[in-house]
Amino acid sequence: MTTDPTMPAEDAAVAAGFERFYETLRRLTPRGPLSLTAASTLRRLERSGPHRLCELYAPEGISQPAMTQLVTRLEKEGLAERTSDPSDGRAVVVSITEAGREAVSHRRRVRAEALSELLQGLTPEQYEAVVAALPALERLSDLATEQAS
Repeated sequence: MTTDPTMPAEDAAVAAGFERFYETLRRLTPRGPLSLTAASTLRRLERSGPHRLCELYAPEGISQPAMTQLVTRLEKEGLAERTSDPSDGRAVVVSITEAGREAVSHRRRVRAEALSELLQGLTPEQYEAVVAALPALERLSDLATEQAS
């Protein structure tokens, strides 16, 4: 692994550890009709409410036409819906539906069950270390979101 010589070794090790754990989480995610981008878009709509289509594509790292196709598919599957923006009737906002919430909840539940099985393989000290790290991980997620805005 080649790293920036000015980067602390611990930062590089954290990045490598996150990369490995990300791969683990992907394997624990249930296979199904939702792509990672579709599931991420639904989670964003669930977490932060309706968004204009133009606000959805950049955070997901896809083009606006690709997001339009994705939202069309989610709408056909009953997982999302488009409505007029109440503040600007010319614009469209995308919202998650109850079926979309259930799809997100199902993925979360299946992944949590699989992760719970793995957590049982940790020592009590390792388990406590994981739990103790959760606030810092939440803050890292918030920082990444703020940076992307």
